[in-house]
Amino acid sequence: MALHVAKTITASAMRLTCAAAGVAVLAAGALADSMLADFAYPHPVKHFELKSQRQALAMAYMDIAPAAGVTPNGKTVVLLHGKNFCGATWESVIAALSGAGYRVIVPDQIGFCKSSKPEGYQFSLHQLADNTRALLRQLKIERPIVMGHSMGGMLAMRYALMYPQEMSGLVLLNPIGLEDWKAKGVPLATIDEWYATEQRASFEGMKKYQQSTYYAGQWKPEYDRWVHMFASMYQGEGGKRAAWNQAQASDMILSQPVVYELERIAVPTLLLIGEKDTTAIGKNRAPAELAKALGNYPVLAREAHARIKGSTLVTFPDMGHSPQIQDPARFNAVLLEGLGKLTP
Repeated sequence: MALHVAKTITASAMRLTCAAAGVAVLAAGALADSMLADFAYPHPVKHFELKSQRQALAMAYMDIAPAAGVTPNGKTVVLLHGKNFCGATWESVIAALSGAGYRVIVPDQIGFCKSSKPEGYQFSLHQLADNTRALLRQLKIERPIVMGHSMGGMLAMRYALMYPQEMSGLVLLNPIGLEDWKAKGVPLATIDEWYATEQRASFEGMKKYQQSTYYAGQWKPEYDRWVHMFASMYQGEGGKRAAWNQAQASDMILSQPVVYELERIAVPTLLLIGEKDTTAIGKNRAPAELAKALGNYPVLAREAHARIKGSTLVTFPDMGHSPQIQDPARFNAVLLEGLGKLTP
C-alpha cells in the first residue's frame, strides 16, 4: 500500500500552451524531455503528491468538468492510458464525455508521461490501481466509471477485481491481457533485456509499429503528434530513467495476466474492440507460427465477452488498436450510447 499525501500542485510551468508549437519542438528534438514539459495537454495538468514504496512521487492528472452550458449528469469517468500512450491521447474522448455532462479524470500513471519516473520502483497492476484509487479518494470521487485502453484496460480490470464496490461501470477499449502470452510460449525476458530494447526506441520504429497495429495499416499526418509525444520521453535528461520504467512496465504486463480472473469481474462492463488489432507483447521474440496466432482480437473479444457476466460487446471491424484516435466521431458516438446503457 502507498501512503498518500493529500496535496495537489499545478503543472502550468511544465507545459507549453500551444499544441502545435509542442509538436514542432518535438520534431526538432530541441526540448524533448522525460516529463513531457514541451508537450501541451488539452487541459490543465495538476499533480497528486504521494509517498509510495518509500519514495515521494507526483502523479499527473487532468480534472475536467462538464462543458460550459451542459447540465452535469452527476457521473465521473476515469480514463486510464496504455503503455505507449499518455493522458493527452484521450483528447477527443474527454471532449465527448465533457460535452455529454460527465466529469472526467485522466491520470498519467507513475513512470509515464508527466508523472514521476522513479529509479527504483516495483511495478505491479495492484500498485498502479492503488495509486489511482488514492487519487480518486483525494478528489472525493465515489463510484466512477473506469475506462481503460490497452495496458490501461488491463489495469482497469485489476481495479475492478480489487474495488468492485467502488465503481459503477467498467469500459475496456482494446485491452491487452486477454491472453497469457507467456503460457502460450512467448519467451520471458529480463528487465535488463527489456531496457536494452527500450533504449533502441526511435520515432521511426514507433511510427512503423503504430501504423500496422494501432491504425490497421493506415496513417494520417495528425497521428505523428502522438508518436512525437511518446518518443520525446526517451530524450534529454531523464530519458534513461523513462526507458527503465517502460522496461519495468513491459515485465509487469507479461508476468501479471488477468485473463484467468475474467469470471470474477462483477461490475457492469462494456467492451469496445477494434478487430484489426494484433497487439501481443513480446510476439516479436516468439516463434513465427506462434506469433501469427497471437493478438487475434476478434476471437479474444468474444471469449472475454462470454466470460465477463452480463458484459456488452461492440466491435469496429475496420479499426485497429486505437479506435478513439482512428475515427473519433464514430467511436465517441458508440461510447456515449454504450455508457447510457451501462449506467442508466
